Amino acid sequence: MSLNVNEDVPVPTSTPARISRVFPWVVFALTFGLLLSDYMSRQVLSAVFPILKDEWGLTDTQLGSLTSIVALTVGILAVPLSLVGDRWGRVKSVVVMAVVWSLATIGCALATGYGHLLAARFLIGVGEAAYGSVGLAVVLAVFAAHRRASLTGAFMAGGSFGSVLGVALGGVLAVQLGWRWAFAVMGIFGLALALLYWMLISERKLAANKVDDDAGTGPKLAAGQQRARLRTLFSTPAVVLAYVGGGLQLFIAGSLFAWLPSYFNRAHGMAPDEAAKLAALFILVMGAGMIVCGVVTDRIGRNRPISKWTIAIAFAAVTLVLLGAAFAVEPGGLQMLLLAVGCFFAAGTTGPTGAMVARLTHESIRATAFGTYTFFNNLLGLAAGPIVTGILADRLGLATAMRYVPFVAVAAIVFLVLGRRAYPSSIARLDAAGGGKA
Repeated sequence: MSLNVNEDVPVPTSTPARISRVFPWVVFALTFGLLLSDYMSRQVLSAVFPILKDEWGLTDTQLGSLTSIVALTVGILAVPLSLVGDRWGRVKSVVVMAVVWSLATIGCALATGYGHLLAARFLIGVGEAAYGSVGLAVVLAVFAAHRRASLTGAFMAGGSFGSVLGVALGGVLAVQLGWRWAFAVMGIFGLALALLYWMLISERKLAANKVDDDAGTGPKLAAGQQRARLRTLFSTPAVVLAYVGGGLQLFIAGSLFAWLPSYFNRAHGMAPDEAAKLAALFILVMGAGMIVCGVVTDRIGRNRPISKWTIAIAFAAVTLVLLGAAFAVEPGGLQMLLLAVGCFFAAGTTGPTGAMVARLTHESIRATAFGTYTFFNNLLGLAAGPIVTGILADRLGLATAMRYVPFVAVAAIVFLVLGRRAYPSSIARLDAAGGGKA
């Protein structure tokens, strides 16, 4: 069936009877909860940056590397481990990954130096590598397609909320009990959630509650084909540009996650725990923005999906202007206001770009598609942001380094504009190829 890009409206079709209307929300809640644990384990380090810098005498480059090693490992392993999740079973993969990153987080609490901590952080990355992609594929499989941007934005906002909890709770624990307990508590929480997930969710239940792609909501397979070919992950220019544009925009979010506590500590003269609490509020604003931006994207783009590209471009442009201004002015009330509004939109592109990836790839390899999306998000964004900002901070000072961070949005905007232009021809190519031959 050929689609008009401007009239790409999901057509309601009947779906198999579900075991329970509640089950999809149980899936979302537990999968979201593990994403919280994922980012709590990842970002608790930011809260103890000042303590480790003083206790171990680490440079900003070394501190940045401790954050970036996780995101870099996630980026490198996301695609192969997501493919394993698609083939081996998504539920089993989720549980195993959660156990690995939780035990590695506990390992951070036992580290005796920079090398040991770097190794433990690497193992956290191994555990987390495919979680975002496999977890999102699990969630989208049990909900209708017209909710994709909202669910993608809400799910990925778990990264911000987890970062908030990791930074805020980690700062308090580090001051009250010592920095090692900050890591230990995060690891124990992850193990408890992994056990609950294993008890309540199974492949059989997921299959019974699966909502198949309706007409016009995803590529179709050729006759007799049961699984899309892996080359369809890159079969259209639009999906590649969505990967790259979304990843570049997350450079900004990655830098904010890692360095806001230290920025408030140095530029505003705050104590580590107070700086961590304030940074957590801004990261919370970022998470709220991801959810709201996703909902807005679905509302505006439901009858004209190409407009999702335009919305993503607008979010990136607003981020550039507001955060660029925030880090250019002197610390004070105006800066806080600009930072808050800028953070709200900083990761707003995740909903629309994630929805475009889902639209341009088949459900049978969607975890692998989101693994590819995760690869670009981490390699270009969450890994690059902390380490590049740390290198600049060693040379120019952290306050100056943060002034350059928002300008990465310019590159993101360029790729998103190109993606919008390529979208109509990419949809036409998928329709002509039957989704499996391209």
